[in-house]
Amino acid sequence: MTSSDSSANNAAGNGGRLSGWRLSAFSGPAIPIAALGLPIGVYLPQFYAGPMGLGLAAVGTIFMLARLWDVVTDPMMGVLSDKYPSRWGRRRHWLVLSVPLLMGCAYMVFVPTAPVSSLYLIGWMFFLYIGWTMLTISHMAWAAELSENYNERSRIQGYREAFQLLGVPLVLLIPAIIEQIGADNMESARVAAIGWFIVITLPIAVGINILFVPERKAKPQPPVQLGAAVKAILRNVPLRRLLAADFLSGFAGAALASMYIYEATYVWGIGSVASFLLLLYFFGGIIFIPVVLKLSYRFGKHMTVVMAGLFNVVFPPVIFLIPEGNYYIAALVLLFLGVNVGTTTTLYRSIMADVADIDELETGQRRTGLFYALLTLTQKLGGAFAVGVVFWTLALIGFDPQGENSPATLTGLSIVFVATPMICNGIVALIMWKFPIGLREQEELRRKLDERFVEEVEQTERLPNLP
Repeated sequence: MTSSDSSANNAAGNGGRLSGWRLSAFSGPAIPIAALGLPIGVYLPQFYAGPMGLGLAAVGTIFMLARLWDVVTDPMMGVLSDKYPSRWGRRRHWLVLSVPLLMGCAYMVFVPTAPVSSLYLIGWMFFLYIGWTMLTISHMAWAAELSENYNERSRIQGYREAFQLLGVPLVLLIPAIIEQIGADNMESARVAAIGWFIVITLPIAVGINILFVPERKAKPQPPVQLGAAVKAILRNVPLRRLLAADFLSGFAGAALASMYIYEATYVWGIGSVASFLLLLYFFGGIIFIPVVLKLSYRFGKHMTVVMAGLFNVVFPPVIFLIPEGNYYIAALVLLFLGVNVGTTTTLYRSIMADVADIDELETGQRRTGLFYALLTLTQKLGGAFAVGVVFWTLALIGFDPQGENSPATLTGLSIVFVATPMICNGIVALIMWKFPIGLREQEELRRKLDERFVEEVEQTERLPNLP
């Protein structure tokens, strides 16, 4: 390790600030992660239900089952990531291993040759999610281990989320350009272009990450029995509350993503620029991340989540006021909706690092990978149930993505589109109200952990002197 690497590690461990360029290099893989995640919610379900001919109900079921597969793979990957380090560290080798798997699966899913079967889609989606899990969990766990400072953890996750949000407009530029030039087989062309974007950017971003960002030296992990490890998780009340909030946020976000193209096309009448206007939503998220971080420094992470939840209860009904065909009003509404887009993901991931400190204090093990596996799992489960429930609901009200829809059916689409985030975020605000870990509580946890570590080192140093 170079002297600069050592100083970066020491600064993070002592509560110092990591340099912006190092955090940028670290956050690079979030761009292809976003480029993969958004199309799965926005473009792939409609693509396979429509041009690929699988139908709404079949596609809704397949995407739900593929996400439920994460119930197995996410915890397994979390345990593997924690338990099997390499000479590179605890996380970097897992990022490298994910690259060839994701590149192959992205090509097969985004550049299919019609006709395709349900078996084709569900098979490649299963392997795609394995690679995605390997990449995202290792990257998030590594982010949590870069610093032990309460506010620095939010800054690190803020950088990572900013790059993830940056990846969204970058990948959305592709379908936006294709929509403007009017390419033949537009649905197939824009999905294929997104796939190639993932295949090209993924190895570049991961390569920069592992070359320029060191891992902090891990503390020794004492053995712990499986029963005691599981009980420690079950007793962790802040963990249960955070996971419940994350499930609801994931449900709301995936529900909106899966309906956005339908809402923009059939209700707002702006289908020709739907992808372009969606850029404003994510640019709003990038712009306001520094504001969100400042609010969290002043009011605490959980209270900032509460404020964001209340905003998402009050603001969505404005959607009903968008005049049909009015690009400017639609753009303004999407921009303000984007104010909150990065809030929950940034703060949930920062809060999870604090929650994992409780487990480390009780078990003596740093199981960051497992805890972030649980966080990604609840978000994915929320997204899985959302796509299934939304598509079933749209089928129930008679919505036809390929044909004519009555005014009553389109009104029903808008009601589902608006009510979903209002209900989910209202419950999130209730769950996160009076969350038990704030700045003082986290600093006390770190003090106890540091004291115990010093005691363990002193005991180890005394052992050779015993008769």
